[in-house]
Amino acid sequence: MRLYNTLYKDFEDLFVGYSALAIILSTCVGAASAMVILMNGHDFIQMLQLFVVVAVCMIYMVTVLAQMKAKFVFNTLILSLLVSSILLLVNVWMRY
Repeated sequence: MRLYNTLYKDFEDLFVGYSALAIILSTCVGAASAMVILMNGHDFIQMLQLFVVVAVCMIYMVTVLAQMKAKFVFNTLILSLLVSSILLLVNVWMRY
């Protein structure tokens, strides 16, 4: 919890700059995850995973563009990165 509070405080202090960098990070991780998901095929499961990755990344971008509170934006960033990373790792593991 101390790590979360430290990261959040830093994010809150430099909200505009970190939001812009986090959009790039979230988009890159989401794109890599989408690529690996599609490399595994085009079945219903892969399309559902692709929908989840795209939706979570878009939700983060919407929170930044809507200028919501810093805590909500930070939490959606964490959610976006976690979901994208987990699906990326799962699909890489399934691929190889």
